[in-house]
Amino acid sequence: VKRVNIPKAGGGTRPLGIPTVKDRVVQMAIKLVIEPIFEQTFKDSSHGFRPERGCKDALREVDVWLKAGYNWVVDADIKGYFDNISHELMMSKVEQHIADKALLNLLEAYLKQDIMTECESWKPSQGTPQGAVLSPLLANIYLNELDHLIGGKYRMVRYADDFIILTTSEAEAEKALAEVRQWMEKHHLELHPDKTRIVNSTDNPNGFDFLGYTFKKGMLFVRKKSRVAMRDKIRLHTRRSQGVGITTVIENLNPILRGWFNYFKHVKKSELKAMDGFIRRRLRSILRKYQKKGGGTGRNIGDHQQWTNAYFASLGLFTMYEAHAEASRSR
Repeated sequence: VKRVNIPKAGGGTRPLGIPTVKDRVVQMAIKLVIEPIFEQTFKDSSHGFRPERGCKDALREVDVWLKAGYNWVVDADIKGYFDNISHELMMSKVEQHIADKALLNLLEAYLKQDIMTECESWKPSQGTPQGAVLSPLLANIYLNELDHLIGGKYRMVRYADDFIILTTSEAEAEKALAEVRQWMEKHHLELHPDKTRIVNSTDNPNGFDFLGYTFKKGMLFVRKKSRVAMRDKIRLHTRRSQGVGITTVIENLNPILRGWFNYFKHVKKSELKAMDGFIRRRLRSILRKYQKKGGGTGRNIGDHQQWTNAYFASLGLFTMYEAHAEASRSR
């Protein structure tokens, strides 16, 4: 497996494994055989990388438990999860449900295949490479025991290695966190000390983050890191040095805006309106540059008067606030 490091939104890098085409085919074949077997053992509270489940299901479940009064939240973060999965423990978990020796040998060979960087190669003693076809399924298998242990006593919602536990009291939350730490230690994993905390979702002014959202006092907001990442992406696609027309800029921007809206459309309308305003300011900055190049003075009248919201709508700019209003009218 070739390993490359890709930048993370919050800084630093994430190692990504890039398998060969042949490896991908073999991994997919293994996945097709073992996934239906393990699907029968997974809890409903596990939503990541499973058939007909996704982030929206996880977020909906969190909202249900919060409204039911489970306001104390264990906000957990596993430190370097994919890189620290024990091969020995992983194989023992798989062997509980799979008896075929050839398949088990193939799976073990996948876990121990050489990792290559530009300068060297080595055989890993732990971990499963992110980016591989099998990795998400194996990640779910490894944490399935935790789902049953904690989920049998508390309200736990998990998406891959991102999970929270919801309880009705601080004492319950502390007890749940202690049990999670104990399980992690037995499975050669560790909770991130700076990113794991207990939060009262009704009193804490910052709320808690989960899957790109911030849950705060019964309302949904875009997580600050997600908002900053989106603004950075918009800046990248609205550089004034691109040398293309404004219609081309908008055409390239619209799919990004639609994708972001489809995921974050459940936040307060004011957040969508603020993002729309930021986008139009970036576009007006481009038009101001074009105007100056053409001999215009640029700021004789306000940009918002010269290039109105209606003007951008006429160019086909996707507007999140309007899309939200349209969706509300059609319900």
